[in-house]
Amino acid sequence: MHDLVHWTISILVFLLSFAKLNAIGEIIWAVNCGGDAHVDSNGIRYQRDTLNVGINSDYGKSMVINRVHQDDQILYQTERYHTANFGYEIPIPHDGEYVLVLKFSEVWFTAPNQKVFDVMLNAEHIVVERLDIFGKVGRGTGHDEIISLKVKDGKLYVKGESSDLYYNKISVEFIKGDRDNPKVNAIYLMKGIIEDIPKLPPLSFQNQGDASQEESHNLNLDEIEEETSNVRSPPQDKTKRKRLTSGPKSPDPYSTGDTSSMFLPIAMAIGAFLPILFCLCKL
Repeated sequence: MHDLVHWTISILVFLLSFAKLNAIGEIIWAVNCGGDAHVDSNGIRYQRDTLNVGINSDYGKSMVINRVHQDDQILYQTERYHTANFGYEIPIPHDGEYVLVLKFSEVWFTAPNQKVFDVMLNAEHIVVERLDIFGKVGRGTGHDEIISLKVKDGKLYVKGESSDLYYNKISVEFIKGDRDNPKVNAIYLMKGIIEDIPKLPPLSFQNQGDASQEESHNLNLDEIEEETSNVRSPPQDKTKRKRLTSGPKSPDPYSTGDTSSMFLPIAMAIGAFLPILFCLCKL
C-alpha cells in the first residue's frame, strides 16, 4: 500500500512538471552557464555547461539573488565569462517562431558602466547592445534579455534583419567591449512566442526604494525650506506678536481717571484774565 501511494505521488509530480513545461512552450535547448545541470521552477531542464572557452565561476553563490525564485538561484549564481568574445551554438530542429532567453546577474561590480558588452546572433545581428547589467537592475539581481526570432527556409529573421542559417544552428556570441569582460549566467531557447515566456517579477522593491528616497528627499527639502523661512522673516513677526499679546502696554495718561491735569490750563487762563478785568473795572 505504501509503495502504491509513493508511485502515485511520483507520477503526479511528473505529470505536473510535464504540464508546466508544456504550458510555457517547447524547450529546444538550455544550459546553466558555468554550472551543473538543473531543473528550474518552471520545469525547464538546463544541461551542464561543457563549453571549453572562457572561465566558469560560481562566485555568485556568496549572495542571494534578488527577484529570483529560490529554485532558480543557481541559474544566476553561476556564470561563464571570457577575456575575449565567446559564444554557444544552439540547434534549430525546424522552421518556426522561437524565443531566446539570456539570463544575467551582476555579482562583482558595485557601480554602473563597469561591465558593458554586446550580444550578437549568427555573427551578424546585434540583439543586445551595450548591456550594463548593474546599470539596469543593480548588484545581485536577476535580469533576463528576451529575443524573439524566426527561422524559415534556411534563414534566421531577427529584429527586422535576416541571415543564412548553416547546419540548422544559430550562434549566440558575447562580444567584448571596452568595459571589462562579457559574461552570461544561463541560456535557453524555446519554440513559441514572447507571451509564452515566464517573466521575472517587476523591480517593485527598487521602485519603492527610489520613491522612498525621493519622498525623504522632498521632506528634507520642506524642512530646510521651513527652517530657512523661520530664520528670514518670522522672528520679527513672532517678536511683534509677543509684544501684542504679552508685552508691557504703553503708558496711557488718560487711563487712570485723574482729571487734575485738565484744570491746569483753565486756572492759568483765569489767572491771566483777572488782572485785565481789574483794570477795566477801574476805568
